[in-house]
Amino acid sequence: MRLIFMGTPDFAVPTLDALVDAGHDVVAVYSQPPSRSGRGKKERPSPVHVRAEALGIAVRHPVSLKGADEQQAFAALEADAAVVAAYGLLLPQAVLDAPKHGCLNVHGSLLPRWRGAAPIHRAIQAGDAETGITIMRMERGLDTGPMLLKGATPVDHKTTGELHDELAALGASLIVEALSQIDTLQAEPQDEALATYAPKISKAEAKLDFTKPAAMLEREVRAFAPFPGSWFELDGERIKLLRAELADADGAAGTILDDRLTIACGSGALRPLKLQRAGKPAMSLDDFLRGNAVTPGAQIT
Repeated sequence: MRLIFMGTPDFAVPTLDALVDAGHDVVAVYSQPPSRSGRGKKERPSPVHVRAEALGIAVRHPVSLKGADEQQAFAALEADAAVVAAYGLLLPQAVLDAPKHGCLNVHGSLLPRWRGAAPIHRAIQAGDAETGITIMRMERGLDTGPMLLKGATPVDHKTTGELHDELAALGASLIVEALSQIDTLQAEPQDEALATYAPKISKAEAKLDFTKPAAMLEREVRAFAPFPGSWFELDGERIKLLRAELADADGAAGTILDDRLTIACGSGALRPLKLQRAGKPAMSLDDFLRGNAVTPGAQIT
């Protein structure tokens, strides 16, 4: 098929690779404009932009698709379909309607659960038993379009980083399958009564509140790993907590209960397993304790 691909972050790169490997003609890639970061504020193209250039595919990065000129340029590509994976820009109706088969989205949840920007984080945080990928035909609403194909995977004790990579690979496989059956797949409307929203993660919510139950905090730690990283303060220093386990102990919320840095929560306790000090690489609890003696009875903030 003659395809347009629209994506920006690492999550979308396996999908682009899968489309090319499957023999589709990707005539153009759309990605968010390069960002400026680091010393000197140099322009840094997105992961999809970098990969597309390596594949020899033309890259377009408009700031918006609302203008008539951009919409005409999109339509002029005469695509059979546009495949969208974490692109990050609103697609106006004229863009949605331009390809023969419309725009197909690779979404990181089992819709209609977790529409929005952070479906992987929110599935872990909520304690969902499974999550997955939904291939949907896009419409103007936020992730409201009819569903074409789904694939599920257990959440288990995975972090967002681990699930991200798993779902990126699953999405790449499913979109190739969906395109191969595009003329026969039956689109299933979403049940609005089952819809939930996955808002973008804020750095403020990553601060651990030890008055919450330990089971809830353990999920938050996994949901926010590796970014933005759950954190607490110990002796005035901010420490990121990237992995933890539940401990069979109780005490006043926020109290260090033993020399293994077990921390009492609103109910139960949490034992850190993987931590990161500011400006340092992540380390195991044993490595952390070698340079940071902890005092049972001290209070975590």
